[in-house]
Amino acid sequence: MRYATLITLTATSVAAECPEGQDYTAQLAALVAQMQVAPDEGAARALSGQMWEIWLDAPDALAQGMLQEGVALLRMGDTNASRAALSELIDYCPDYAEGYNQRAFAAFLSGDFEGALVDLDRAIGLRPQHLGALTGKALTLIELDRNEEAQEVLRAALRINPWLAERALLDGPLDRDI
Repeated sequence: MRYATLITLTATSVAAECPEGQDYTAQLAALVAQMQVAPDEGAARALSGQMWEIWLDAPDALAQGMLQEGVALLRMGDTNASRAALSELIDYCPDYAEGYNQRAFAAFLSGDFEGALVDLDRAIGLRPQHLGALTGKALTLIELDRNEEAQEVLRAALRINPWLAERALLDGPLDRDI
């Protein structure tokens, strides 16, 4: 909320361009490698927490403020305002995957599953190993009664983190290749 004025002033007075942000490619690859051999769910959860820290690190202070505002509005249950704030973030930083992922979550909570899928696909396109977006997509597909597609996405997420809680949604046995 405190960022709303800053966002409005910046958006109207400065045609700012979102910077690229820090390159976390190597750190994410290392976390995925560790996650795939994690000895238990607790170890995998700690690694997942480190991934979330990376995903939630916006490219600059303005984008971080927009993200925090969108997430705060979502936590307060105002999905419409959250989607609007996150849309501003996406307009400013169209290559920042977490903007799409959080807007997808707001859409999901609003019951707009098709809208959520569009944003989840964009987030996954930008960060193919984004576990939050992958599991979000699987859950959204389940809500749309597209279970076969959901199972494919869920298996892709489990190849990254075999300890995901969402593994309980997997139809049939857990394959050894996961």
